[in-house]
Amino acid sequence: MKTPKKGTRGRAGHGHARLRVGVIYGGRSVEHEVSLVSARAIMQALDPRRYEVVPIGITPQGRWVLAGAHCALPPDPSVRGLVRLKNGGRAGTALASLPRAALKSAAGPGRDPGPLGRLDVIFPVVHGMGGEEGTLQGLLELADIPYVGAGVLGSALGMDKAMMKVVFREAGLPIVDHRVLRRSDLEAGRDRFVQAAEEAFGYPCFVKPANGGSSVGVSKAKRRADLLEAIDLAARYDRKIIVERGVDAREIECSVLGNDEPEASVPGEIVPANEFYDSRAKYVDPGSRLVIPAALGEEQTRRVRDIAVRAFQVLDLAGMARVDFFLDRATDAIFLNEVNTIPGFTPISMYPKLWEASGLPFSELVDRLIRLALERHAEKKTLITSYQPPGNGTRGGRLDKKRAGS
Repeated sequence: MKTPKKGTRGRAGHGHARLRVGVIYGGRSVEHEVSLVSARAIMQALDPRRYEVVPIGITPQGRWVLAGAHCALPPDPSVRGLVRLKNGGRAGTALASLPRAALKSAAGPGRDPGPLGRLDVIFPVVHGMGGEEGTLQGLLELADIPYVGAGVLGSALGMDKAMMKVVFREAGLPIVDHRVLRRSDLEAGRDRFVQAAEEAFGYPCFVKPANGGSSVGVSKAKRRADLLEAIDLAARYDRKIIVERGVDAREIECSVLGNDEPEASVPGEIVPANEFYDSRAKYVDPGSRLVIPAALGEEQTRRVRDIAVRAFQVLDLAGMARVDFFLDRATDAIFLNEVNTIPGFTPISMYPKLWEASGLPFSELVDRLIRLALERHAEKKTLITSYQPPGNGTRGGRLDKKRAGS
């Protein structure tokens, strides 16, 4: 497989000013700790000769912290960076979970980590709600700062598995049969919903929050008592719950990279330590294995990669995504499971490992993602953003050229 195209080096090339890269990590989601590990790996991979890293932490309470000081990123394109809030840094605002040494090494020798000021590009590494579902991306759009990864729409669709499945089905992509339940319906119609699910696909089945990640709140139900308990658990994490038919399947993953012309990596396979790849199997039990490349036939490999790229496109994604599949052991049918728009970058994460196996090392992958962010932002700046209605005998609207691309 050929290595993905590298594009132009832009300002980050040798002999040019270093790019100021804000790495945003942490957040208020249940994936906070995973985000810290991903951020550390990304910061360490950025070449200090080409990038000045600004580590921006978000505490579990939602406070934005830079070098222990309370800061904010205003939605103002004239600022395009961080500002210090008047109350300064209060005790306990720093993210102790990320070692101070990592912050110092990211900032470079002899400097405090990340002074306030304009940012050239943002690398969001906030997994889960509050960072991956479009809210953070909306802020960055208003601030007019280039950022790595999907935009507002793609991020929202990539987080909400119920809406993601609607789009996949409309596009003719293969998905597992499922039902969606809202938490507000539990008191009035839980038994009716459970009966409908049993009649539709029986047991086993899987229950998961529609919005979430790292398999938190996901359960396998083998009987009605399990299903009722699993619904209650999922409802603790989201207002929408998905129940889907259980498939005796291999778990296949594929990484996608690019903007309008995305490319897919070699596929890999997860061999979980438990019955399925739940959060414990991912981060606690040592028995789970990653098999790269996956032991697939040539046609299976081609189909997985084709569907991965198609899923990326129909969700209108950009930059990066990890696409997860089920491969039915009995029929060899391939089903799309979900797409992750800010995949993990931890030492055990599939996204960078699959690209490394495809010929793109971790540091070059991070570099490529930053270039893709800059390219996408530059393209947006060519769009017309103001319009003057026809008047004074003119036959069409007049563009205010001073505003276009401003």
